[in-house]
Amino acid sequence: MAPGRRSVDYRIDPFDLHLFAAVLEHGSITAAAAATSLSLAAASARIKALESSVGAKLLDRSKAGASPTDAGRALARHGRHVLSVLEGLHAEMASFGRGLRGTVRMLCNTAALSEELPPRLGRFLLRHPDLDVDVQELPSDAVLDGLRRGVGDLGIVADYVDTSGLITRHWRDDHLVALLPRKWVAGPLRSIPFADLLDRPFVGLSRERGLSQFLAKQAGRSGRALHHRVRLGNFDAVARIVEAGVGAAIMPSSAGSRLRGAAARSVPLSDAWAKRRLLICTTPQASELASVKWLAASLLEA
Repeated sequence: MAPGRRSVDYRIDPFDLHLFAAVLEHGSITAAAAATSLSLAAASARIKALESSVGAKLLDRSKAGASPTDAGRALARHGRHVLSVLEGLHAEMASFGRGLRGTVRMLCNTAALSEELPPRLGRFLLRHPDLDVDVQELPSDAVLDGLRRGVGDLGIVADYVDTSGLITRHWRDDHLVALLPRKWVAGPLRSIPFADLLDRPFVGLSRERGLSQFLAKQAGRSGRALHHRVRLGNFDAVARIVEAGVGAAIMPSSAGSRLRGAAARSVPLSDAWAKRRLLICTTPQASELASVKWLAASLLEA
């Protein structure tokens, strides 16, 4: 070890991460101690030992409570990830204890999760009662990042992202459409550019949804921002607000065809990026897993 360089102690008790998260949540060590069933002295000692372990001051203490330092904020960010991974580890190990062979971790974009995936996934789960599927919705580029980092076994993405190094198979075509209040459409309209809608109000999904992030990027490329009157949890709810005449919505063509009606019309977007293919992706390593092969085959069935 180089002179003067401090060795890193990786022996951090997960409970201390839980305690530290409670301090940030409740604003004081006293309240965190009560929330975690510790005495104040024990909680203070564990926080002091945690600071010693990481080699940095984590909290600024005052009469008003405790607030995180820059190091504390960094620890909180990593700590949330570590606790989430541990929770997943315990859940998966418990599944083995119930006789399950394993869990397939699936990452997918909004278009896949909202329309095409649920019925196919249901059939797979019925055929394989000894397997669980952990599904997480992410933007397509984040799906690929997750696969490459090993936090996902199988992903579904739109084909605008770089899938180099992954095994990909075409799943289905996905054309984004605008669902518009019918009173906005005066006559025949075969398609519409996304830019023509940017001065209009929008109805959409929550900000963290993959499609929302994708559309925000497309608007940003023209120096614009979408004005959402309201954000909702699913396309069915979005369509009801569009039908009331509040604003436009962007969604996969399958959802637009299903939800258009007397008060709303589905119009394809003419932008090149709106004409997409959905791809099933795996890493070469994950593709060798029997459970991943079975899930991919089930999704690819006609």
